[in-house]
Amino acid sequence: MKCNEHNFIGCLKKGNEEALDFIIARYGGLVHAISYRILSSFGQYAVDECVNDVFLSIWQNAVQFSGEAEDFKKWAGTIAKFKAIDRYRSLEKKKTREQADEQLEEQPATLDIQTLLLEKEQKNALLLAVSELPETDRDIFMMKYFLELSSQEIADRLGMTITAIDNRLYRGRKKLAQNQQLKERLV
Repeated sequence: MKCNEHNFIGCLKKGNEEALDFIIARYGGLVHAISYRILSSFGQYAVDECVNDVFLSIWQNAVQFSGEAEDFKKWAGTIAKFKAIDRYRSLEKKKTREQADEQLEEQPATLDIQTLLLEKEQKNALLLAVSELPETDRDIFMMKYFLELSSQEIADRLGMTITAIDNRLYRGRKKLAQNQQLKERLV
């Protein structure tokens, strides 16, 4: 049976390949235009792949179409739009991952074992110096600089004013700056 604009839906639902040829000839321009509008920044290959996906989807889901011949154009256009959007998202994610990989490859491996050991030693020296502060000041320092709490949160937890917390932090930093052993280890 020859497929035409009156019987192509029935032919397509029966799996007649002539119906597929008919819809490609009839709606190929529409599907290509929609795909191109969304995917043009990724090149012709992406557009062509999307067009192929659209017609494959139409072929595989033809039995689900329940409209008339006039509605088929809208259905094909909708499938094209959503397939193109899905492909766009996929290609954007791939592009982002590739760019991130390139950036990682370009960065030199600056952190070697010696650098890590030095940083750990400096952190230990700082912790040792902080441990020599009075108990309340030590707790405030730990909450502020190691637990990264705000002055307000520390004040709430310790039942103090924000001003008192800030003053103790200032005095504690001043004491640490005067600590000779700490200066020697950090230099």
